[in-house]
Amino acid sequence: MKLARAFATAAFAALSAAAAAQDKPAPAGPAKATFAAGCFWCVEEAFDKVPGVISTTSGYIGGTRKNPTYQAVSSGSTGHTEAVQVVYDPAKVSYQRLLEQFWVNHDPTFIDRQFCDSGSQYRPSIFFHDEEQRRLAEASKAKYEKLKTFRQPIKTPIVKATEFWPAEDYHQDYYKKNPVRYKFYTSGC
Repeated sequence: MKLARAFATAAFAALSAAAAAQDKPAPAGPAKATFAAGCFWCVEEAFDKVPGVISTTSGYIGGTRKNPTYQAVSSGSTGHTEAVQVVYDPAKVSYQRLLEQFWVNHDPTFIDRQFCDSGSQYRPSIFFHDEEQRRLAEASKAKYEKLKTFRQPIKTPIVKATEFWPAEDYHQDYYKKNPVRYKFYTSGC
């Protein structure tokens, strides 16, 4: 896992320059991006570190039940995956930069597992909100596939965003509110 992150970090540096060159003029106002990469606590922390990110919200996407609860999603019976909705300022951070943060913060070679957590509720995905995000996500994935950053083929799907359901309040900013428990969780694998 550490080797994959090291490779991803090196690839990130190379891709940053390329992504900056491809950036189009930023749209006015905040934009939205949605990513699933395992436990939403970890995903939220990863995106909160990016300058230009306005907010992150842990929640659920991709399932069939309205207003799902953590208990229901954790059972694997609703079809949802844990995800984070990122609101960002496109004048300060590009969608390409958010994609780079996504790739280096999960293992895209697994379908229904991330680190300690297993089950369809932890499946990684990029959820696009418009055709430009889809195009950029596919180009980003193709770059990582070409670089062969990971030892196995990338399995992370790129799918159209459906309704996003915010998780319960106690999941929001979990890493800030519960630093000891969060550290135990992230180091316990």
